[in-house]
Amino acid sequence: MKQFQLTLPATSANLGPAFDTAALALNLSLRIRAVKAKEFGIKATGRDQQICGQVENHLILTTYREILQAEVKPIVPLSLEIKNEFPIGKGCGSSAAARLAGIALAVHFGNLRWNTDRIIGEAARRERHSDNAAACWMGGVTVSQMDKGEALVARFVPKGKWPLLLAIPDESLSTEKAREVLPRHYSRHDVITNIQHSMLLLAALFQGDRKLLGCALSDRIHQPYRAALCPLLPALQDFPKEKGVLGAVLSGAGPSVLMFLDADTPTEKTASRVANHLKQKGMNAELVLTSIARKGGEASFQK
Repeated sequence: MKQFQLTLPATSANLGPAFDTAALALNLSLRIRAVKAKEFGIKATGRDQQICGQVENHLILTTYREILQAEVKPIVPLSLEIKNEFPIGKGCGSSAAARLAGIALAVHFGNLRWNTDRIIGEAARRERHSDNAAACWMGGVTVSQMDKGEALVARFVPKGKWPLLLAIPDESLSTEKAREVLPRHYSRHDVITNIQHSMLLLAALFQGDRKLLGCALSDRIHQPYRAALCPLLPALQDFPKEKGVLGAVLSGAGPSVLMFLDADTPTEKTASRVANHLKQKGMNAELVLTSIARKGGEASFQK
C-alpha cells in the first residue's frame, strides 16, 4: 500500500509592518503520513494532540473532502498519522498548514494536476489572505498578494543567520477576534510609515543587515490595536535591545510573539534573559528557539 508523506513548516506572518503581505517559514513542522483506508481515522502525536486527533470537523479532512467534491472526484477515506510541533490557534500558521495539507492530500489521492500557484491560491482563498499559505508551501521569506483569485508570490532566503525566539502564551486567539479590533480607516502618515518600514524590513533580511532590521519592525496598522489582546507583545517590546534581541513583533495575529535575535549573542543566554524579563513582569510564556526554514512543503510517497 502506497504511503503519502507530507511535511509543512509553521509560519509567522505580518513581521511587524508587513501586514497581510509578508511571512516567513519556521523550523517547526507538521508531519503527516496518509494511506487509503476503509474509513477515516487519525493517530496524533506531539503538540495539541486532542485537536489534531479529532476526526470530526478536522480542518485537514474537511478541506480534503471539499476539494475532491468540487473536482468531482471520489472521496477516498484515509488513515492519517500526524506529528505536530507547533501550536494551534496562536499565530503560527496552523490553519494555513492544515488547509495546505488537505489540498495536498486531495491532489495526490484525487490525481489532480495542480501546480504550485493553484495550490497556494486555493489555500489563500480559504484563508482569505495569502501570507501564511505562501510561506508554508514555499519556505524562506515570502511576499504575496491575491490577484483575481490567484496568489502572486515572491520568495527569497535571507542572507546570513537569523536566530528566532518564539514566545507562546497559554491562551489562544482567533484571527477573527484579532481582526475585529482593527480600525476601518488609517491616516496617510501611518500608511506611509508602514510602507517604508515594510520595504526596509525586506531589504534588511535580503541583505543580512541586522541593524537595519532592528529599525524596521515598527508598525502602526495592527499591533497597537492588538496589544490589549496580546499582552506578551508590549512586555517583550520593552526588552532591552542591547541584551541580544533585535526586536519583537506579533506572530501573525497573535497572541504569540516572534523575537529576532542577535546572532552574535548565544541564543540560550538570550532566551534565559527573556524568561527572567517576563518573570519580573509577572508573566509566563513557553519560549521556543527556532530559525527561518529554507524549505516549504515537502511531499513524497513510498510503498
